[in-house]
Amino acid sequence: MTHLTAFNISVDFPLYHSENRSLKKTILSKSASRFGRDRNSRPVVQALRDICFTLRSGERLGLIGANGSGKTTLLRALSGIYQPTNGSLSMEGKLTSLLDPNQGMNMDMTGRENIRLRGYFHAMAKADIARLEADVEDFAELGEFLDLPVRNYSSGMVIRLAFAMATATRPEILLMDEWILAGDASFMEKAKARIESMVRHADVLILASHSAAILAEWCNRLIWLDQGRIRREGAPMVILEEYLPSHQFEELVKGLDVPKLA
Repeated sequence: MTHLTAFNISVDFPLYHSENRSLKKTILSKSASRFGRDRNSRPVVQALRDICFTLRSGERLGLIGANGSGKTTLLRALSGIYQPTNGSLSMEGKLTSLLDPNQGMNMDMTGRENIRLRGYFHAMAKADIARLEADVEDFAELGEFLDLPVRNYSSGMVIRLAFAMATATRPEILLMDEWILAGDASFMEKAKARIESMVRHADVLILASHSAAILAEWCNRLIWLDQGRIRREGAPMVILEEYLPSHQFEELVKGLDVPKLA
């Protein structure tokens, strides 16, 4: 059965210029709660500390918190981009990450070549790669640009291609950062429908976003990250009521067809 478990996950980032006088003063400051030292006494930024949770089939976890609270770092640790300093991860199921528009893309290859490369990476049969190519070409709507090197694309075109490729196959565990919610209005209408379909069919979803409405609609659990630690965990509307200013929460309740304390 599909599952994902994080047990006491911590991530540290080393500070390579720690001898700088102003940086050293910051590190030694009592208010610098996210600075510490590793086992070799080297200064580090403590990006995540003691993150624990378990997700099983059907669960939709949302991550909220201020900028720098650790949402994207946690997603990258779960996807294998960052190696946890401490703790362990276990999972069962096919994982798809939508964390970075450029992730897994060769900017010197054409869009079409990148699509085929993605198919080869997933060991797809020739017929399946052809279907993947047709699906991405239709969804991304890049026209003749699909046969140009990706380095010539605008940022919006890169997002279209990356999104189309990442969502062309059904995942069992889906990790999403909020960059997927950016883009022009016409593309976002298509993207929203495609994501909602993925969310319905993915066994496990983890979504980081600043959008309270999306988190309330798409998730059945929230983790509130604060300074790299879990501050609160629970039902979306319970957490959002504490997290949001009161007037924003009331506006959210009015705009959603969900119970206040669902």
